Amino acid sequence: MLNRIDLSRADLNLLVLFEIVLDERHVGRAAERLNLTPSAVSHGLGRLRRLLNDPLFLRTPKGVVPTARAMELASPIADILARVRNVISTAEPFDPAHSTRRFTIGAPDGVSAVFLPPLLTELRGAAPGMDIGVRQLLPAPGETSPERAWRTVFSDLETGAMDIAVIPSGHIPTRFHARSLYEEDFVIAMRAGHAFADDPTLERYCEMQHLVVSFTGDPHGFVDEVLATRGYLRRIALTVPSFMFALAVVADTHLISALPRRFVAMHAARFGVVSLDAPLPLTNFQLNAIAPRAAMADAGLAWIFNILATRSSLLTLSSRC
Repeated sequence: MLNRIDLSRADLNLLVLFEIVLDERHVGRAAERLNLTPSAVSHGLGRLRRLLNDPLFLRTPKGVVPTARAMELASPIADILARVRNVISTAEPFDPAHSTRRFTIGAPDGVSAVFLPPLLTELRGAAPGMDIGVRQLLPAPGETSPERAWRTVFSDLETGAMDIAVIPSGHIPTRFHARSLYEEDFVIAMRAGHAFADDPTLERYCEMQHLVVSFTGDPHGFVDEVLATRGYLRRIALTVPSFMFALAVVADTHLISALPRRFVAMHAARFGVVSLDAPLPLTNFQLNAIAPRAAMADAGLAWIFNILATRSSLLTLSSRC
């Protein structure tokens, strides 16, 4: 490894030279790729040998072959150069039309299913080379306070595990940039022709068999808390771990389920699922996109953050029309 004294006389170009010579296994071909003379490449290899205290490449009639030490260094040097290239690429002026960057967005699955379609439509035209990774976010099990339920999200953002998070919480620390995307509430989803649609009263609602989306399998949801305040109970016949799975199950069974309104509006039709307003007041919540304030200095991240927020806002406006 290079120590501080070595670094004071090291030249990053020597690592590039090492990479090219290792790839070509020939000084002359390496020189052509680097737009240097063969003697300049040989001189650089001499400096690199002294710096790393190893011959690195041995001459043969057909070119050069790497030493065992050179092969050991190949992966660490490639990693160093990849990191340097990434730093330089992010320092260049950001051009979405030519960007090949990848951004990771974290959100619950019922939320990502809402903002992804318009976001991907926008990227297809404005940033066709950009890639998106979606990471499913889950609230901390057993936590009832929003600020604690999503606390791991903040640390994951700060460590770079993801670039942006979209969460149903307004408790955002000041060190994060936040923007409201849309407000969500719940409707009662069921297959087309379900008997509940003929008499959607609270009493009938409690007589039905229910499906609850639960990441842990816990059948007790927020709807049960609301029912309990009114002296009602319901039967939870099934729990599933995702909202999209819930739509598929509801479509083919007698079960009904309280699902996010905007999510149902976007995706229920393909499953043959219909929805009604709930026969009791259910919670509503605000979805916020967040990213570390320091990270927003990255023009690429700021651009994708703004596109996500803008497209979600337009979706909200269109749903009100």
